[in-house]
Amino acid sequence: MMLAGFDVSQFSALGETRDVYRRGEGPPVLVMHEMPGITPTVIRLATRIADAGFAVALPHLFGVVGRPFSVAYQAHQMTRACIGHEFAMLARHEASPVADWLRELGRSMHVSSGGAGIGAVGLCITGNFALTLMVEPWLLAPVLSQPALPLPLTDEHRGAMHASPATLAALKRRVKDDGVSVLALRFSHDVLCPKVRFDALRNELGSGLIEIEIDSGPGNPHALSRLAHSVLAHDFVDKAGHPTSEALERVLTFLRERLTGDAGRI
Repeated sequence: MMLAGFDVSQFSALGETRDVYRRGEGPPVLVMHEMPGITPTVIRLATRIADAGFAVALPHLFGVVGRPFSVAYQAHQMTRACIGHEFAMLARHEASPVADWLRELGRSMHVSSGGAGIGAVGLCITGNFALTLMVEPWLLAPVLSQPALPLPLTDEHRGAMHASPATLAALKRRVKDDGVSVLALRFSHDVLCPKVRFDALRNELGSGLIEIEIDSGPGNPHALSRLAHSVLAHDFVDKAGHPTSEALERVLTFLRERLTGDAGRI
């Protein structure tokens, strides 16, 4: 399927071929969509990043491209992901197999661009994939928006990061030796991305973690639902002064700083 304003091509690696939607020019940014798929709100996010001066690659991982969000659609895709082999939904100390394919796509983006490195924005069940990609020296701007894996079914799962001990050790080295930082976002009462997961990230990354937590508790000033989960896509409100809009601006600034050395507009 074609998306208005995007070019589509296929990328093959590790025996898997997927469509990749591309838009924009500038430093490359890999956008990994959330559950249930490349919905109109995910397309809006990818468009905003591209229009801010980046070359966005949006791979199709699951779902129907362009289909709007619905609870039934999300439940169907979640069930498929749980029984499939590409997403290890409950793995606490290892990443999903599809993260390896995404790493190859990121490597290709870096080589093709000829620049210093790329950014990666993970959403929901792809949120922690940016951690796995961060072991590569070419990932300079990892963004984790409401990382939901592993599914928080137990206390151990709620505090886990879907990354191997070797990966976490590599992340610490990159924070210490390369000055790489991770930008992580969540709503304060999001049960799929609990606070303890961010506590664990902070414990591992220390000053290398930049946190954005948006108040979604009772009586919050922006009337956000306690069920709010998707900071940059489904629950995003495109309104000046809204905390989700401010969060997106912080993401764009982070990408500019890390990929161009300039916090201003490209």
